Amino acid sequence: MTHFLTANGGQLAYDVTGEGPLIVLAHGMGDNRSAYDAVATRLAAAGFRVAAMDQRGHGESSTGWPSYTRTDAAADLLALIRHLGGPAVLVGHSFAGGAATIAAAQEPELVSALVEISPFTRAQKIDLGALASHPRYRKGMALLMGAGMLRSVGLWKRYLDHAHPGPRPAGHTDRIAALDADLRRPGRMAVVAKMGMSAPTDAGARLADVRCPALVIEGTLDPDWPDPRAEGEAIVAQLPAGLGRLHMIEGAGHYAHAQFPADVTTAILAFLQAGVRG
Repeated sequence: MTHFLTANGGQLAYDVTGEGPLIVLAHGMGDNRSAYDAVATRLAAAGFRVAAMDQRGHGESSTGWPSYTRTDAAADLLALIRHLGGPAVLVGHSFAGGAATIAAAQEPELVSALVEISPFTRAQKIDLGALASHPRYRKGMALLMGAGMLRSVGLWKRYLDHAHPGPRPAGHTDRIAALDADLRRPGRMAVVAKMGMSAPTDAGARLADVRCPALVIEGTLDPDWPDPRAEGEAIVAQLPAGLGRLHMIEGAGHYAHAQFPADVTTAILAFLQAGVRG
């Protein structure tokens, strides 16, 4: 069942399943909360109350927000955690990985642990050398930039196809078809473009302020970086010493949680069972 929270000048759609300590799942730009369906089911079965939220301007959440930065998204996540009676384990993918970092740094009493999946948390520079030598990275950058600049659903779907290498997860075709219809609604691709133009400098500036344990999950075939492991290691290095750890998902692209939900859930549960359960 979809619930709605009025916060920060708009409506945020979310659903909740399971009972137990709270975990909040936040998707990346150009997506919606259905990306976490398989992970949410597994986490709920493991004894958690799992809330998945549509980011502002996505899914069933409202459009027309004044801005779409990671700092804005962090405020939305914190509002949901307060509403549901946190603290919470906060899981953020891509754009929302940076937002989750900001939320954890801003209100440490509300975020007991942090999980970032393929996160855009640090300031990014296009690697010109890799554009010439790394075909997967080159194609990914071209599709991302084209989709944002042209506000093209077609190019975004081509990026999604590229960012899900190898075997497709169950229900993938139906989910992408539903996402296509979602993004063709008025104003939706404009939101994606605005998010794409929002640099993650606000998130990177808060990495050193995080006080809870943090897990970074990267796919070995993520096309958004020439070396996904190096990006994950750099995020961990900028966290306070001893708080961060990196887990690689072999064969995953940018959407490890959708491609390999069992592996991602196992990594999250092992992380929480190591002493940081919310």
